[in-house]
Amino acid sequence: MNRTFGLILIAIGIIMFVWTGFSYTKKEKVLDAGPIEISADKEKTVNWPPYIGGIVLVAGVIIMVTAKKK
Repeated sequence: MNRTFGLILIAIGIIMFVWTGFSYTKKEKVLDAGPIEISADKEKTVNWPPYIGGIVLVAGVIIMVTAKKK
């Protein structure tokens, strides 16, 4: 179980280290006046610093090394 969790953390850490964020489009209502609705697409971004991916990667490696073998 711990080895599997360690592998998952390593994979997530590598992905977060290489891919430092993403953006998505959200439809927001601008005007709502009775039967008239006006909406606009707003682009939002989610970013994280690369060192967080490194921390997750190191945590996964530590879990893998300290996990007991069956």
